[in-house]
Amino acid sequence: MRLLFVFISAALSFLLLSCGDTAKKIDSSKLTLDSLITLYPDSVELLVRKGNELIENVQYQKALEVAAKAYRLDSVSFETRVLYAEALINKPSRSADDMLRGHLMYKKLVKANPKSEKALVGLANTYTMLEDMDNSFIYINKALRINPRYRDAYILKGTNYRLKQDLKLAISSYETAVQIDPKCTMAYLSLAVLYELNGDAKLGMEKYTTAYQLEPKNTAVIYALAYAKENLGQTNEAMNLYRKMARLDSTYADAFFHIARIYQYDKPQLDSAIFYYKKAIKANQEHIPSYHNLGLVYEEKNDITNALFTYAKVLKMDPDYVLTKERVAVLKNKR
Repeated sequence: MRLLFVFISAALSFLLLSCGDTAKKIDSSKLTLDSLITLYPDSVELLVRKGNELIENVQYQKALEVAAKAYRLDSVSFETRVLYAEALINKPSRSADDMLRGHLMYKKLVKANPKSEKALVGLANTYTMLEDMDNSFIYINKALRINPRYRDAYILKGTNYRLKQDLKLAISSYETAVQIDPKCTMAYLSLAVLYELNGDAKLGMEKYTTAYQLEPKNTAVIYALAYAKENLGQTNEAMNLYRKMARLDSTYADAFFHIARIYQYDKPQLDSAIFYYKKAIKANQEHIPSYHNLGLVYEEKNDITNALFTYAKVLKMDPDYVLTKERVAVLKNKR
């Protein structure tokens, strides 16, 4: 959740166009952001742009790496500190210490600039994560008093209402967000989930589809649409989307997992299921659902030895994984 931080960098363009002799001048308008960073790896401005882009695309781990570099280069810049705080509280393996550091950073940012809607919503977001909804709404409303059309404030408002189980107000908040920014993929995905919860699968699918049309190569968006189609029994369309995910990112274990599930339960083609569960495990060697389901397929093939061997790997990673414990108990009782 964030507002895309856009730099129209006249200064940077001037710098790029004035470097070197005339024959070697660079037209920065024709270069991608990644290309510019390759040319100027220590440009804090470019790194902040890249970090914000990664957060917008829900690539939080990569965003944190970029933000950390920008922060090392310039720990004073307001924009750099905002980026680092946001990346820190959203990183996949966030610890309680990370959460506290991010929260304290945002408090300092708000103190330094109490009229920054971005910092105010960032602080509000940390209060949401700390389950302090009252303070979260206080800072959301402060941001909206400064900028009544601040998209991220409505997104967080929608999140808060969803957590409070108020689907009507959550939907209203997200709908306001997409009115402000019709290209806000995250808001469409949130609306899709809410409409599904509200019993309107058709409207939910429309929102998933809109998100996909906006970002057809975003693996998180593809996954959401594919999963929705799988749940509606549209397994061929779901399979094609999962395959697209796998082509875009061969490390996305869930793509292979769901392909395997379709082969296991909907086709069924057990050898193909085994093949794709193994690909999921290769992508993520700690993907417990893939190990468990692989064990189930071995059971279906009456290969009890491999089933027990696979279940043992699950229980080594998580001794309390109930589904696997139950299957092991059943198989041992049969012996």
